This record gives sequence, structure tokens and C-alpha cells, in this order.
Amino acid sequence: MKKTLFLAVSILFFNLSANSATFQGNVSKVDQVGSHQIVDADSMNPIDGATINIPQKNFSTKSDANGKFNLDANISGDTIMSVSKDGYKPFSLTVNESIASRPMTVGIEKTAPMDLTVDTNMFHLGDNNFSDTSANAGEFRVQSIGPYYTRKILIKEANDSTYLVIGSIIGIDTKMAQSVGQNSIAFAYASPPEIYFNGTKIAEIQLNGDGQRFKIPRGLIRINQQNEITIKTGRNMMQTAYIDYDDIEFMNLSIESR
Repeated sequence: MKKTLFLAVSILFFNLSANSATFQGNVSKVDQVGSHQIVDADSMNPIDGATINIPQKNFSTKSDANGKFNLDANISGDTIMSVSKDGYKPFSLTVNESIASRPMTVGIEKTAPMDLTVDTNMFHLGDNNFSDTSANAGEFRVQSIGPYYTRKILIKEANDSTYLVIGSIIGIDTKMAQSVGQNSIAFAYASPPEIYFNGTKIAEIQLNGDGQRFKIPRGLIRINQQNEITIKTGRNMMQTAYIDYDDIEFMNLSIESR
């Protein structure tokens, strides 16, 4: 019998300020129906030549004419798998040994006219100082670029439903992440990473997960100008002797307007 596995994170809402975004976990569908395969999310036709990367494992491969691929990587804990193809939105999914050991069919969506890819690289924020009980600590491979990431991007058009999308993010040690079992830290927690758009805080990130979307207030967007996106990691709230940044990794930033 055909079985479908749904990976989801809770849908949560935060009222941060007048410019706050709604933080919403996304649902990623992984369909167990044979070999690993990349397909078009709408037509379900196989996609040839899609690139599949697992940066933490230095693994990369491409899908064949039938969209099939082998996942020959030593996967244990949660790690990020990215899928890219010209004409399609960058896609990533947090996988582990259990998921990777079973056949997956992953659907990716075509890029819409107003979609913008901000960055497809993986970044590590923090200070490279973390415990073994920290969320996803065993899967960190990229060196930290410091406590924050910033990037400017030209936006030519937008509307009232414009979102910043983070493909995947791991390593967050907030109290909420701790409460749902995303780390094993017993007596400490970190403040949530913060997202700023053109200098204004628009959201906080409380949980690790895939496809998280944060609404960008229309009044903050500068049309036909460079717009600045900044992500700042949190800090250990139990450490007062010095600043102990929370180490996190994220991949695939994009802007979508609907």
C-alpha cells in the first residue's frame, strides 16, 4: 500500500510589534513510492539534471532522466538536503537517517514572476562554541561568519503579500525549541534569532525547520532600490560573564510575492 510521510513543524503566531511578521511552519511532503526522485510539484513529471546537495557531508549529485538519484551519504542526525534547478525555487529539507533510508519523491515548484532568490549558500552564525547537547551540534560543518548575516537585494516589484522564506534552519536553542525536544540542553536556552528588513525587526525564529515564511511589511520595501536583509543569531540567556552566541546554520533564502 502506498504510504505518505509528512514532515511538519507547528504553526505558531507571534505579535512582535506593528511591523511583526506571522511566523508559520511549513509542511514538506515526502512520498515513499520507490527510489529517490525529484519531480515537478504541479505536474509530477520527473526533473532531469536537478542538483542535490548535502553541504554538511560534502555530498553532491544530480537527478537522471527519470528524476532519480542516489543518496550515498553517511547521514545520522538532522542535516539539510538542498535541491536546485534552473527555473525552480530553491528547495531544502531537513533529513535524518530514518528519512534518507527510505525512498523519497520530492516535488519542487517553478519560480513565479515576482520570486527572487537571495542566497542559496549555507551559512553558520555564532561563535563556533557550542555543547554536544545543542540542537544539531553533531551536524555543524561550516565555520561561523559571526553573529549575523546581511545581504542586499534589488527589488523591482512587490505587493502586500511579500515574504522572506528560509529554506531550512537548524541549531536554534530557544526555550520553545527545547520544549518540543529539538535539543537536549537541560538548564539553559538562547534568545531567538531575529530578522531585520531595511533596519526594522520584522520577526523572530523560535524553532528549527523547513520552509519558514516571514511577511515583509509593504511599507518597508524600497521598489527599484537595494533592500537589506539581516539575520542575527540569539545568545545564551543563562551566560552573563560574556556573550555566548547561539550557533545556527541556515540555507536557501528567497523572497516570494503572492
